[in-house]
Amino acid sequence: MITAFAGWEFLRNVRMIESTFFIVVLPAVLYVMFGALSSFGDIPAGHGNVSAYNMTAMTVYGATMATSVIAGSAALERQQGWGRQLGLTGLTGSGYMIGKVLVALGIAVMPIVVVFGVGALTGARFDEAWMWPASGALALLGAVPFALYGLAAALLFRSEAAVSAASGILVVLAFFGNLFMPLSGTLLEIARFTPIYGIAALTRWPQLEGTVISMEDGGAPLSDPLWAVVLNVVAWTVIFAVICLIASRRTTRRG
Repeated sequence: MITAFAGWEFLRNVRMIESTFFIVVLPAVLYVMFGALSSFGDIPAGHGNVSAYNMTAMTVYGATMATSVIAGSAALERQQGWGRQLGLTGLTGSGYMIGKVLVALGIAVMPIVVVFGVGALTGARFDEAWMWPASGALALLGAVPFALYGLAAALLFRSEAAVSAASGILVVLAFFGNLFMPLSGTLLEIARFTPIYGIAALTRWPQLEGTVISMEDGGAPLSDPLWAVVLNVVAWTVIFAVICLIASRRTTRRG
């Protein structure tokens, strides 16, 4: 029953053209604009080229958007009683949440596959074949904490507008997370403490091994140690989880 529910939910979400566009199509378009069509796309960058650097960034953006939107919508559906309606079919509350997790992961895989496919056809290059699946897996893993981000937004504000606002804020976080363009100076220092920065650096690790591509000319090359990248991801996962816990308790007291 869980599998059937997850399959039905997956198809339902894919058919929602507006969300599918922002989750799957837009990252691919952004990659083509800033990666495939750029004059410097074939310049070497770590163990690959600049096109591959931009390609992994867009997979992170699409995957985090997917998990945050699906998790936020799941929280709203439960608050509105949809879970109880599904309970009449024999699907338990835990089964409902497991199904939603499967849907979130399935939707998050879509931008990874699509952007990597477009990248492979338009000149994105890694030096080793294993870097393709490794980078994709890291992008998917890094998107998991943003399910807590979407859940927190829905629990705190309890409206569909909250999930939309969380998606908009995610665009800002992506900019400060060094996804859309290489940052430098003070902006880069601030970016190191933002939630998407660690996920982006982790996804790029097979290619860059911590090297930071910056807009600054000259000076010593910048790099991030692996422990700092992992600490960023873990810390923001804990922060989102704590916010979810507090918001859930507040919701329970109101009920």
